[in-house]
Amino acid sequence: MPELKKDISNTKKEFSVILAKVTNENELEKIRLTFLSRQGKIATLMKSLKPLSLDEKKECGPLLNKLKQEIELLYKTKQKELAVQQAQQENLKQKYFDVSAYSPNQLYGGLTPYSQVAQMVEDIFISMGYDIADGPEVETDYYNFQALNIPENHPARDMQDTFWLDVPGMLLRTQTSPIQIRYMENNKPPIAVIAPGRTYRHEATDASHDFTFAQVEGLYIDKNVSISHLLATIKELIQKIFDSKKIDIRVRPGYFPFVEPAVEVDFSCPFCKSGCSVCKQTRWIELVPGGLVHPNVLRHGGIDPSKYSGFAFGLGLTRLVMLKYAINDIRLLHGNKVDFLQQF
Repeated sequence: MPELKKDISNTKKEFSVILAKVTNENELEKIRLTFLSRQGKIATLMKSLKPLSLDEKKECGPLLNKLKQEIELLYKTKQKELAVQQAQQENLKQKYFDVSAYSPNQLYGGLTPYSQVAQMVEDIFISMGYDIADGPEVETDYYNFQALNIPENHPARDMQDTFWLDVPGMLLRTQTSPIQIRYMENNKPPIAVIAPGRTYRHEATDASHDFTFAQVEGLYIDKNVSISHLLATIKELIQKIFDSKKIDIRVRPGYFPFVEPAVEVDFSCPFCKSGCSVCKQTRWIELVPGGLVHPNVLRHGGIDPSKYSGFAFGLGLTRLVMLKYAINDIRLLHGNKVDFLQQF
C-alpha cells in the first residue's frame, strides 16, 4: 500500500510537469490518452485497488478519486486556455486574411452520445474495481441461452426474438450475458466485471425500438454477496451518471431465468418533481433488471454455488443515452445525420 500512495503522488507530479509543457491540442490529447483513457495510468492505478484489503481500499480509494478529479480539473483548465489562445489566433488570421492559406468547409470528428455514455459507465465501474470484458456478437445457443438457465423450449426464449443464422445452433446474441459465462470459465472468484456491447433482436423499428441496441451486463461474485450489494451498486451508478445525489431507487419483484431472486430497479426521474413525459407522469423510470445469480448459472461457469454467491444486472445503454440527452428517437443513434451528432 505505501507503494500505491507513492505512485499516486508521483503520477500527480508527472502530470503537472508534462501539462506545463503543452502548447497545442495534439499534445493535450496525448496527455489525456496517457493518463485518463481506459488504458491510462489512472485506470491502471484504479485496478491496483483490487487485491488490497477492505481497510486499505477505504484509505487508498478516496486518494485515487481525488487524484482523478484533480487531474481532470487541470486537464479541462488547460483545454480552456488552449481554446482561448486558438480563438485569439483565429482573430489574427481574420485580421491578416490570406486567401491562399484558407481551407473552407473543414469537418471535425467527435464522440457520439453513445460512446460518451459508454465511456462514462466504464469509468465509474473501473473506479469500483471492475474489469471490462468483451465477447463475440455471433454466439452459440449454449452461451446465449442454455448456460444462462434457459434450456430449449423454455418460455423465456419467447421474450427474446432471436436472429438465428443458417449455421445450426448459431445466432446473433440477444444480450451481453454470454460474456459473463465466458469470463467465469476463465477466472476464479472474486469476480467483478461488466460487459458492454451491441445486441440484436428481431423487432420492428420505430422511435423506441430497434433491431440493434447497446447493453451493459454486470457481474459480481464472492462469498456472502447479498441483494443489498446489487442495489447499492446500481444507486451509485445512476447518481454518478446523472450527477445528482438526490436520485433514489425503488425495487420491484421480477422474473429472469438466470437470477433468483430477481428484481427490477426503477430510479426517481431526474428531470421533474411531480411527473413529466419522460417518466410518464409516474416520477419513476424503469431501467435495471437484475438479481442474485442462479446456482445453475454459477455451475455452468465452473463456480461452486455452495461456496460463492453473486449478483448480476443488465442495463440498457441505449436507453440510458436517450434519457441523459433527452433523445426521443432511438434511430438517431444509428443514423448519420451530421446536424444531430454535432450537438454532442
